Amino acid sequence: MLHVDPIFAATSGIPSSVAAATSAAVPSLAAGGEATPPPFTISAVLTETRLDSWLALSLVLAAGIYLYGVHRLRIRGDRWPVARTVFFLGPGLGGIALVTVSGLHAYDTALLSVHMIQHMVLSMVSPIFLALGAPMTLALRTLPVGPRKRLLAIVHSRLARVYSFPLVAFAIFVVNPFALYFTDLYRFTLEHAWAHELVHAHFIMTGCVFFWPLLGLDPLPGRWPYPARALLMLLSVPFHTVLGLTIMQSTTLFGGDWYPSLGLTWADPRDDQVLAGGILWAGGEFVSVTMLAVLVVQWVKQSEREARRIDRELDRQEARERAAESTA
Repeated sequence: MLHVDPIFAATSGIPSSVAAATSAAVPSLAAGGEATPPPFTISAVLTETRLDSWLALSLVLAAGIYLYGVHRLRIRGDRWPVARTVFFLGPGLGGIALVTVSGLHAYDTALLSVHMIQHMVLSMVSPIFLALGAPMTLALRTLPVGPRKRLLAIVHSRLARVYSFPLVAFAIFVVNPFALYFTDLYRFTLEHAWAHELVHAHFIMTGCVFFWPLLGLDPLPGRWPYPARALLMLLSVPFHTVLGLTIMQSTTLFGGDWYPSLGLTWADPRDDQVLAGGILWAGGEFVSVTMLAVLVVQWVKQSEREARRIDRELDRQEARERAAESTA
C-alpha cells in the first residue's frame, strides 16, 4: 500500500482528505522502522505480548535450570527453602518477564515512563529477589566436584572481586543512569533495538552486582559487615531523588526529537517525561528504604544468632567446669 507523507502532500497539491485517509490506513512508523503502538491500555499490554525474543528464551532456561537443581536436592533427601524458589521464579525472573516479554515492551521506545518502569524493575526489584533465591548456593550444592571448583574459581577471581566490591558496584550503580540519560547513548538505544536489549541486560547485571553482596545469601567475596551494608544502602537513597527530580524539571526532552517524531496523538512527550521522573523518584525511594529495612532485620537476626551461639558456648564451658570439679 502506498504511504503518502503529510509534508509531501501539503507541498505537492495532493488533497488533504486523500492524505488523511492514506495516513489513517497505514500505521505511522518510528525512526527504527517499527510501527508505533496503539494507545496505552491494559488490553493493549496483554495483546502485544511476545515470546520470540532471546530474553524470553533465557528466562525459560534459567527457570528450568533452577528447578532442576531443586529437584536434584530433593532426590538426594536435602531440603531447599520454598521461599527461595518462590522469590527467584516469581518476582525475580517473573518481574523481568513482566517488563520485557509482556506487552510493555511495545511501549518501551514510545513512552519514557514505560522505560523507567523497566529500569526500576530490571535494576532494583528483580535483582533483589534473584539474590534472595540464592542460585549460586543452589549450584554449589548440586554441581559435581569439577564444575563446582570452576564456579568457585570464577567467583573468587580477581575480576569478580573487583567488580563485586561494594564501593565499585555502588559507583557503577549510581553512575550508569546518568551516563545513559544525559548523553547521546540513550538516543542510540532508541534507534537500535539490539542496543536497547543490551541496556536491559546491563540493568540486570548492574543490579545483581550491587544487591547480591548486600543481601549476603550467596558465598560472594568482599562481603561487608551489616553496619557497612546498611550505610551503603542509605547513601543510595538520595541518588534516585536527585535523578528523578532532574528528569522532571528538565526542559530538554530525553532522546531529542525521538518522541515528538512518533506523532502519538494519545501521549504528550513532555508530560510523559515528568511522569517518568516521578516514577524513578518514588520507586527508587520505596525500594531503597525497603531494602534498608531488610538489611536492618538481617542485622538483628544475625546478632541474635551470635548471642545464642555465645550462650551455648558458655553453657558448654560451664558444664565442662562442673564435670571437672565433680571428678576432682
